[in-house]
Amino acid sequence: MAEARAKPEKSYNVLFLCTGNSARSVLAEAIMNRLGAGRLHAFSAGSRPKGAIHPFTLDLLRKFNFPTEGLRSKSWDEFARPDAPRLDFVFTVCDSAAAEACPVWPGQPMSAHWGVPDPAAADGSEAERRLAFADAYGRLYNRIAIFVSLPMASLDRLSLQRRLDEIGRSKD
Repeated sequence: MAEARAKPEKSYNVLFLCTGNSARSVLAEAIMNRLGAGRLHAFSAGSRPKGAIHPFTLDLLRKFNFPTEGLRSKSWDEFARPDAPRLDFVFTVCDSAAAEACPVWPGQPMSAHWGVPDPAAADGSEAERRLAFADAYGRLYNRIAIFVSLPMASLDRLSLQRRLDEIGRSKD
């Protein structure tokens, strides 16, 4: 008797957007690539990228043993080109990017706003500013952990959109 073979699970592409693409969206990209390994492939971009990742972002990712090579601050225009990866989900993680007119994403990906305070704008001592990065990391980690646990294959588009919006409204 032939063994039953499990149908391979669909792989999804996820884009995290923020204005500067130096902190929150980069953290989200790294977290999603770790938690969704093999099933979700994440990218990040900005509407007005800073051109460099904030050093505290890189320090925090290294502290938690995330790979940082290949991470870069880039424009969201890269993902609106015909040769760009087909996106299944687009999440804004800052309020200013959520309010901007985004490019038209090929394939009509599902989208939601998962706003998180900007750690790069934090004031205070270095310790207080680093704490703001850790807080952003924790909020994004919690939301992404919920997202990766969703039974996407069994949810219709409307139900999935409701769940994405609920994640963005979570109080972390």
